[in-house]
Amino acid sequence: MTPSPCPPVSDADWPEEIVDLREGFAGALNVYRTMAHHPALLSAWAPLRQHVVKENALGPELTEVVILRAGLRMGAEYEWAHHVSRALALGFSEQRINAIRSNPEGIDGLIVNAVDALFDERMLAQEQEAELAEAIGRKAVIDLIAMVGFYSVLGYLLNTYDTPIDDNIQQQAQKMPALFSIAPGSSS
Repeated sequence: MTPSPCPPVSDADWPEEIVDLREGFAGALNVYRTMAHHPALLSAWAPLRQHVVKENALGPELTEVVILRAGLRMGAEYEWAHHVSRALALGFSEQRINAIRSNPEGIDGLIVNAVDALFDERMLAQEQEAELAEAIGRKAVIDLIAMVGFYSVLGYLLNTYDTPIDDNIQQQAQKMPALFSIAPGSSS
């Protein structure tokens, strides 16, 4: 396999203009170490990430449902594995995580169907948006739409540059390989 032209940036090669980001979220994950090849983008990304990932109206659990389904739809092994880890830390069962691969019931099903609609139709139908707004609130619907876009961009970067899953997540995945694999039963 050809090496990536943008492997995660090491501490020694970290760009001086964004040194402040290295000690925070950006230095902690290979996805942002890959993005560090473009310091201006990573710098601009930081405040949007804060809202989309941490301060959105969906709350932590529904955020993970959105991200898991978006990662699955993007075919982004990195995002799937990282967010399986986060979902488990939030108390998700293996059954709930595996259900996100197909068509779960209840609110998770509404979220999965919305993510699929955004990928397939590039929008939510009015009826679907209204049902979601009733269930989770309109701000949460808007955050869901933004989150799918945000994680699509990350998925494009991860897939293009074959960003490696971080070591701590790989270690966790070795204990539950089928759950952490985007394609259970495969050897990846």
